[in-house]
Amino acid sequence: MTSLLLHHLLTPFGFEGDPHTRLVRHQDKRYDVLELIRAGQFEFYQSLQSRPVFRGVSQIVAFVGQEGTHARFLGIYRVGREEGPADWPLPDGYIYPSMSTAQHFRYELVRDDRFDGLRNRLVIDWGLGTRSWVQHYRGGERPVIELLPAGYVREFPGYLHVVLRHDELVDIIRNPVAHRAWHRALAGAAGVYLILDTRTGRQYVGSAYGESGLLGRWRTYSESVHGGNEQLRALVAERPDVARDLQFSILQTVPVTLPAKEVIGLEVLHKVKLGSRAHGLNSN
Repeated sequence: MTSLLLHHLLTPFGFEGDPHTRLVRHQDKRYDVLELIRAGQFEFYQSLQSRPVFRGVSQIVAFVGQEGTHARFLGIYRVGREEGPADWPLPDGYIYPSMSTAQHFRYELVRDDRFDGLRNRLVIDWGLGTRSWVQHYRGGERPVIELLPAGYVREFPGYLHVVLRHDELVDIIRNPVAHRAWHRALAGAAGVYLILDTRTGRQYVGSAYGESGLLGRWRTYSESVHGGNEQLRALVAERPDVARDLQFSILQTVPVTLPAKEVIGLEVLHKVKLGSRAHGLNSN
């Protein structure tokens, strides 16, 4: 049986490799590449290199490293002019203000939007040479591991291990086909949850009950951010971009058949334990 290879998926979108095409797998112990992507700062990070690694390169097929030797597709970038070496200023609000750009080369990199439909969905096996993060394209002979559904975030990890950013919660709610396990699990349990403002450390403890369980309650946060809560509503008014700082997790699950009064009692208990009334975002 013929394996599905990288070039099998890129060619129908109009990709043409040449001897000057390179594969790039970003994985940096110093900086979280996924956080740079979420912050919209990945392109700047990729454009600066301590060595002239993209000199003479026509285009790069960029990936971010994942577990083992897997790599997820980020896009195809045409390589323009090279500048430097020089000391380059960091953009305002850069999430790694201590990152050194001294005597770095800067490359003009333009993403080819024809391949955006595969962005964050196409996963390949990079092979054993993960230390060599820039390699020749060599005809795209890298095996495809999977093509993830549009809007995919991750597999459901079990209630105890649920930790979600707001944008991830939105994607999970809006893409039920890609997240069937999430929807089944969240709809199948009531319980007590925690919303953390990661910027300030303040916490909000809430509860979900009734036939739609956690899924129904968390859907309101995906739609309005504040979910109708008084202090969260005030927080959104104060910081319109606060959604990027909110983290959702589950403190305790109970059957959806448990009466609302008992679930609320558990919510109160967790508020007392965490002090979310005195030092957090709970008003009552």
